[in-house]
Amino acid sequence: MESAEIRRRWLSFFEERGHTVVPSASLIADDPTLLLVNAGMVPFKPYFLGEAKPPAPRATSVQKCVRTPDIEEVGKTTRHGTFFQMCGNFSFGDYFKEGAITYAWELLTSSVADGGFGLEPEKLWITVYLDDDEAEQIWRDKVGVPAERIQRLGKKHNFWSMGVPGPCGPCSEINYDRGPEFGVEGGPAANDERYVEIWNLVFMQYERGAGEGKEDFPILGDLPSKNIDTGLGLERLAMILQGVQNMYETDTLRVVMDKATELTGVRYGDKHDTDVSMRVVADHIRTSVMLIGDGVAPGNEGRGYVLRRIMRRAIRNMRLMGATEPVIQDLVDVVIKTMGQQYPELITDRKRIETVAVAEEAAFLKTLRAGTNILDTAITEAKAGGGTVLAGDKAFLLHDTWGFPIDLTLEMAAEQGLSVDEDGFRRLMKQQRDQAKADARAKKTGHADLSAYRSVADTSGATQFTGYTSTEGESTIVGLLVDGVPSPAATEGDEVEVVLDRTPFYAEGGGQLADQGRIKLDTGAVIEVRDVQQPVPGVSVHKGSVQVGEVTVGASAYAAIDNRRRRAIARAHSATHLTHQALRDALGPTAAQAGSENSPGRFRFDFGSPSAVPGTVLTDVEQKINEVLARELDVQAEIMSIDEAKKQGAIAEFGEKYGERVRVVTIGDFSKELCGGTHVHNTAQLGLVKLLGESSIGSGVRRIEALVGVDAYNFLAREHTVVAQLQELVKGRPEELPEKISGMLAKLKDAEKEIERFRAEKVLQAAAGLASGAKDVHGVAVVTGQVPDGTGADDLRKLVLDVRGRIPGERPAVVALFTVAGGRPLTVIATNEAARERGLKAGDLVRTAAKTLGGGGGGKPDVAQGGGQNPDAVGDAVAAVERLVTETA
Repeated sequence: MESAEIRRRWLSFFEERGHTVVPSASLIADDPTLLLVNAGMVPFKPYFLGEAKPPAPRATSVQKCVRTPDIEEVGKTTRHGTFFQMCGNFSFGDYFKEGAITYAWELLTSSVADGGFGLEPEKLWITVYLDDDEAEQIWRDKVGVPAERIQRLGKKHNFWSMGVPGPCGPCSEINYDRGPEFGVEGGPAANDERYVEIWNLVFMQYERGAGEGKEDFPILGDLPSKNIDTGLGLERLAMILQGVQNMYETDTLRVVMDKATELTGVRYGDKHDTDVSMRVVADHIRTSVMLIGDGVAPGNEGRGYVLRRIMRRAIRNMRLMGATEPVIQDLVDVVIKTMGQQYPELITDRKRIETVAVAEEAAFLKTLRAGTNILDTAITEAKAGGGTVLAGDKAFLLHDTWGFPIDLTLEMAAEQGLSVDEDGFRRLMKQQRDQAKADARAKKTGHADLSAYRSVADTSGATQFTGYTSTEGESTIVGLLVDGVPSPAATEGDEVEVVLDRTPFYAEGGGQLADQGRIKLDTGAVIEVRDVQQPVPGVSVHKGSVQVGEVTVGASAYAAIDNRRRRAIARAHSATHLTHQALRDALGPTAAQAGSENSPGRFRFDFGSPSAVPGTVLTDVEQKINEVLARELDVQAEIMSIDEAKKQGAIAEFGEKYGERVRVVTIGDFSKELCGGTHVHNTAQLGLVKLLGESSIGSGVRRIEALVGVDAYNFLAREHTVVAQLQELVKGRPEELPEKISGMLAKLKDAEKEIERFRAEKVLQAAAGLASGAKDVHGVAVVTGQVPDGTGADDLRKLVLDVRGRIPGERPAVVALFTVAGGRPLTVIATNEAARERGLKAGDLVRTAAKTLGGGGGGKPDVAQGGGQNPDAVGDAVAAVERLVTETA
């Protein structure tokens, strides 16, 4: 029984028994405590914890899961894997132990003809929790399992909790006896290799308290509502139903290993080392496809790093087996083909998945070629010197220069019998990060020696900021640098950094861009200020150029900011506070600020969210912000202790460091945040806020971009112009535009379908001519050829089957037709029963054709389909099929 059929039967069985079928959630966990969904019950966690009301009292799902704690063990054994599918049925206060047990037994032991899995009852063993008399009685008296095949185990094996205070309960596991060739008898308590667990039934009936580990916690009492959470490993059941030794030999993984054999010439089962590589490739490629399909992209952090790591392990193991050319696309295609039966979105999203995977392979192959040579040399040197440890600086060089993940270095070194100085590696990594931070500071300070600024601070004290209450004022130049070097004077054209004793210029910080403006001296000299930074705390450095005259240390000056720019930035900053609060109101406190930039007339706001914000929510947030503007709320700033600010509920940006005294900006009764930036005096001054949209900028972090004031008005004015133009084109009012445009698109789609129908009819009209022109090859009617470009796969398949049907059934027939669609060659081949009796199978013929086309394919003996990358090779593929028919017939 194929995996897709196991999945279908599971969902059908429980749907027929009143369960709501819940589609698999994305592997990207909607849970801040998880990197990836690692269990079938994860999407249902809020219901079990009482955080949300379940959609129905009964539910069932087949959930995609990824577990990665033992990546390095994958391949070494046949039991470790990263991706798996967990079949589950759930009850929220509905049926309990008897219902869960009887459902499980019925589905497992009912005949295949009756919709079950057809397992022999005498091969099933049961485990229950030590004191769960109720479960044992149900298994023994209600179901009829003999007492000698029911075993009791302790908390470690047969008691479930989430690891934190909350719901918990005893488990009952169903195990399958694979026979004496897998070990000694005695039930699952004696041998879990022979008696393999296939289904775990969790009876959530208690509430647990705090405690350590899986066993050391108190039971506080009964839950008010008893729940059921079960999980059956689809791959384990497939292993049993398909009669294979382990999960790697099941249908969805074996096809990947077969493709790897085709690409490398290495056969599974020949050698231990290559078997390990085969299993790594099969598991990791399937996991990679599923992760990319759910939106994960290769990266250096979080989920992205998990994906990058397993992809690079798979690619390297293909190289170890002899692959010299890129292989990812072929491997990805076979995974999409087999897993697409269960997850059709993989097929529809094929192009994006392939693009991401192929790009990662190309990047890594460059890394691998250069890095492997460096690593081999380092290993040889270490061994020659009698060492057993690869130096940390060598591992760092591989990482820093060649992009070698430390995990890969560890693995490759271990294969050569060496360990790696990980402490040394991580020490160098820290030094690099510290240097990067220093470089970032240097970029802001023109690479000047920080001691120059500290000297100014020591001599003249901190710069007094006057910009909260004034935009210009008198000051004195207390520090001057020319081209990064301290200097007593500067002249026209010099690039300078100026320190004033007091300034209205805001130094960039807290997400707010710096002020710009001019500094004028009594001598008539003018400095154009482009940027202001604080390279050392308390010292504001004005970066710019001398436009006129000479500037000297100690000179009196008059500093004036660009007031129009300041007001525009202040509007943006106040709008950021409003957006932050509105998002928290809509999404909860997890929508915490993760960064921002307030520039003239626009802002961007980064915040935590495990998933995209729905458009309707974003619309509500925008409306709420603009309603606050209309309320004309006053904006006030107050200095207070950090403790007092917290008591008042002021929001602090995560990761920021604050002193004992902080500035709190309050916007009416709506918002209260710790902030050192400049703001409007009243929300009415913002005029208008327009959110342009939101997007992902990293794992669990989203970004909103928006316009404020005149910029927002100008945007809406342009939008209005576009709407007016559309009105003119479709002759309708604004509110009619969606319906009218939708109608036009529907008509266009109908017209395209009609064109497609006519084109398909034209293709099918060729069937009679093709059948009558069949060649005779040793008594076999052979029809080959290329049909017009653009013919779709479905139409090509119909044509092939139509041609085959026109050839008398008693005459062996092979029909192999080719086309080019979207720049890629495609073939469908069919044989009749008489041809198959002579050894002519469609799948064999397609593989021959697809290999010539630079791709792959497969199917059943009667009809198969394939494709490739090289449309110029269609003629060669036709010839290859004809040769194989001649040799076989």
